[in-house]
Amino acid sequence: MILNSSVINYTSLAKKHGLILHTTVGIGYETPWRQVEAMLLAAAERTQGLLREPPAFVLHSMLGDFCVTYELNVYCDRPREQLQLYTALHRNILDVSTSTVFRS
Repeated sequence: MILNSSVINYTSLAKKHGLILHTTVGIGYETPWRQVEAMLLAAAERTQGLLREPPAFVLHSMLGDFCVTYELNVYCDRPREQLQLYTALHRNILDVSTSTVFRS
């Protein structure tokens, strides 16, 4: 099956172009979207091990009944550390979301 399938070596691609990591959060409509984007980008900036180029970016992936779903996209060149990078990024999102940056 492997011989008949397309195999992607993410380790070699990550060294050349960076591997994109993404995470989603749902935030209520009462919080301005510009504020949410700033918070997510600040969390990415705080996360050690992520690439600064290409820069992180935020997508608005869904307008739900009760919240907007945002997707934060970041790049890394160490795919074997992606679980640790996700943990650090999620911790920074939680830290930033409780700071004054996120309060209305």
